[in-house]
Amino acid sequence: MRIICILVFMLLSSGSSSIGDSRNVSTRPDVVNIGALFSFHSMIGKVGKIAVEAAIEDVNSDPSVLGGTKLNLTLHDTNYSGFLGIVESLRFMETKTVAIIGPQNSVTAHVISHIAKELQVPLLSFSATDPTLSSLQFPFFIRTSQNDRYQMAAVAAIVDYFEWREVVAIFVDDDHGRNGIAALGDQLNEKRCKISLKVPLKPDASLDEVTNALVKVTLTTSRILVVHTYESTGMVVLNVAQHLGLTGPGYVWIATNWLSLLLDTNSTRPPGSMESIQGLIALRLYTPNSALKRKFVSRWTNLTYGKSSSGQFGLSTYGLYAYDTVWMLAHAINSFLNEGGNLSFSNLSKLTWADVGALNLNAMSVFNGGRALLQNILDVNFTGITGPVEFTPDRDLIRPAFEVINIIGSGERRIGYWSNYSGLSIVPPETLYSKPPNGSSLNQQLYDVVWPGQAATKPRGWAFPNGGGHLRIGVPRRVSYQEFVSQVEGTDMFSGYCIDVFTAAINLLPYTVPYKLIAYGDGVTNPRTTELVRQITTGVFDAAIGDIAIITNRTRMADFTQPYIESGLVVIAPVKKLNSNAWAFLRPFTAKMWCITAVSFLVVGVVVWILEHRINDDFRGPPKRQVITILWFSFSTMFFSHRENTVSTLGRLVLLIWLFVVLIINSSYTASLTSILTVQQLSSSVKGIETLVSNNDPIGYQQGSFTRNYLIEELGIHESRLVPLISIEHYVKALNDGPQKNGVAAIVDERSYAELFLSTHCEFSIVGQEFTKNGWGFAFQRDSPLAVDMSTAILRLSENGDLQRIHDKWLMKSACTSQVSKFEVDRLQLDSFWGLFLICGLVCLLALAIYVFQMLRQYSKHYSEELESSEQTSRSRSRSKSLHRFLSFADEKEDVFRSRSKRRQMQEASVRNMNGDNSAGSSRKYDNCDADGMY
Repeated sequence: MRIICILVFMLLSSGSSSIGDSRNVSTRPDVVNIGALFSFHSMIGKVGKIAVEAAIEDVNSDPSVLGGTKLNLTLHDTNYSGFLGIVESLRFMETKTVAIIGPQNSVTAHVISHIAKELQVPLLSFSATDPTLSSLQFPFFIRTSQNDRYQMAAVAAIVDYFEWREVVAIFVDDDHGRNGIAALGDQLNEKRCKISLKVPLKPDASLDEVTNALVKVTLTTSRILVVHTYESTGMVVLNVAQHLGLTGPGYVWIATNWLSLLLDTNSTRPPGSMESIQGLIALRLYTPNSALKRKFVSRWTNLTYGKSSSGQFGLSTYGLYAYDTVWMLAHAINSFLNEGGNLSFSNLSKLTWADVGALNLNAMSVFNGGRALLQNILDVNFTGITGPVEFTPDRDLIRPAFEVINIIGSGERRIGYWSNYSGLSIVPPETLYSKPPNGSSLNQQLYDVVWPGQAATKPRGWAFPNGGGHLRIGVPRRVSYQEFVSQVEGTDMFSGYCIDVFTAAINLLPYTVPYKLIAYGDGVTNPRTTELVRQITTGVFDAAIGDIAIITNRTRMADFTQPYIESGLVVIAPVKKLNSNAWAFLRPFTAKMWCITAVSFLVVGVVVWILEHRINDDFRGPPKRQVITILWFSFSTMFFSHRENTVSTLGRLVLLIWLFVVLIINSSYTASLTSILTVQQLSSSVKGIETLVSNNDPIGYQQGSFTRNYLIEELGIHESRLVPLISIEHYVKALNDGPQKNGVAAIVDERSYAELFLSTHCEFSIVGQEFTKNGWGFAFQRDSPLAVDMSTAILRLSENGDLQRIHDKWLMKSACTSQVSKFEVDRLQLDSFWGLFLICGLVCLLALAIYVFQMLRQYSKHYSEELESSEQTSRSRSRSKSLHRFLSFADEKEDVFRSRSKRRQMQEASVRNMNGDNSAGSSRKYDNCDADGMY
């Protein structure tokens, strides 16, 4: 108990080290002490022990590595005990150990990592693969093999490659198993897969405990089993699974690298030991082939000779990583010493217990250069027998990769590789690093697998929930619209559109699905399909097929397939024919459109008259004639028959834009009038769902449909207005009677039913727009893989045309197809043409603005003298005279104005000449007088 208290104190204490009696070693010491913790009799331990010893011998015999310094290795056997691992690690601290190789398993590593952090001694483990050991909580723990996070990514890639979606995880319930499976769950989620069942086992689980755990597996639907245990427990699991019949056809077993360790280490395999792992897929740590690796493998027989009482044993990949771990540490120590690092230690002075027994805790010390050595380890970069050795910023080894093997007969076959660079491939990873990464699903490759039971076909990966028996499929027993689904009278068979689609889809599946169709309903009223779907959640049915709309509350109960027919809610109402009459030609345009069009004709006529009045004789004359000209010109443009020519540039621009507008209006009017006169027109007092919501008329719906809840909950229609209708006869009677005779104003139903109903009842029609969007699908239990496979089959039916052929077989009726009719052809609204009118109006305004500007400029130029003289008269008289003069100028023909202006200019020039002559004569007179000397 005292020892346990001491250990707890050491784990929880922080900052307890103080510099006491420090002993400094020379810069380049003769010996550096390192330790190693293994379970010598375990498969990993016995391989690791020999590999580490061989590496120590090779390092010490090569003076170029440590420059004459030797590594002194101390080995301690933890004997499968985590407690002994803690004790032995403490003993290392008494001998001034600078680093520890180990511990062997993740459980011990979690505890010893706290001690390593306190004493600042790096731990280098080549076999503790728990992903959580990479956290910042354990700064002095360094994993010198691959992280289990990458191994679980490889497992997830295999599951996704074979298109499975659920797995059962069997694992040892300790840090190694739990955290590894947690990483598997994360990786599967990225592939949109999941763990459907977790089966934990004790590390030392008995045969009965394993049997009880695997019984749970037999009750699940998933047949993909991932085993993440230790080698001894894993074989017990597989032997029990074989006894329970879980290793036969249909099952898939994926083992993590514990199985490859077992196969690699046991050079002799007893007869019958391979039977339970036939067809199994396993992973092995991948190390690229190289001369260094081949040389070490060739030495292995000599290294293991006589080292085990049970005979020779094989070399596993853990042995390769153990060998490289020593070289990694040697390179780091060399860098540490070259940088001037000293092997100095400080005592733990606070451990002043009176009696600490044989542990001698007072002799324990803190390695002062631990952090520097740790950084040197993380900075190593060399090529070992496992390939390039270098750490990522996350402190994982670079280029993680695994072999994917398939157990066949008495041996194994490599079916591919996985790397985090390009995923699954049949090419060794080192050849891919020179190419751009390509991890797309299309690039993933594996060789063919021989599955359990010598099966060559890929297992579907799941079983039916009722123990592999027939699927219990509920089918609504409809009273109306039996073209969709109906029970054959006197039998338990069904027929109809939905049944044919289901049969065609299930026949496309790559496996056989035994099923039994079970009627749901009393045969008197249509069953409520929502209740049918709810029966799946209670286990009454495994699935449901028929005319089942995919709506929100149903998707919460079950998984639906891809819709095989689109069907939203529509309104069915009585319609009457609109016969042509004397005023039918007015129908294409609304009253507003007619008014705006007429005003536009007049406006354009006035604008063109203004632009042409001063220069075009066709737009001049007495006022009466000019008014007639404007009206005639305006409306004659409708038929492009105007006789008046436009001579001004602005007038032609306005007329060009207007004729384009007229062309569009004429074409639209002609097309609409043609439709009105040649296509039968229908009208109804109900315009759509908006009409039903706004009034208080009764509304019919199909009994058993989700329509009732939708109208009440979504549209707020009071349930007293809703009338349930069962058969087509009820539809006809209710619509014909109308609200006045206890009928309905309209019926709200799904489009699929409505189209079938209207194909034989032409006096009714769909009015308004479809106001919901949904489809019909088949319902299965939540997370059922069959739903996904059936969706794929339905898509194939759609692509190859079978879905349309089934539709035409059951739902194509010809009673009303010969009648070409249209429900109230849309009248042309102003909204469709306001852009044209806007453009035309802007052009007219622009032309008028330019014209007025030009006329004002001309007016001010030629009447400037009169304007100056007018300033001398009274202001009011001047304004009146100026306005009258401007209006006269605007009405005057431009040719007359120009001729008058020309005469005026000539008169002004003549006057100037006469004044010039008089001035010259006077000048000569004065000059003569001066010359005679008179005056």
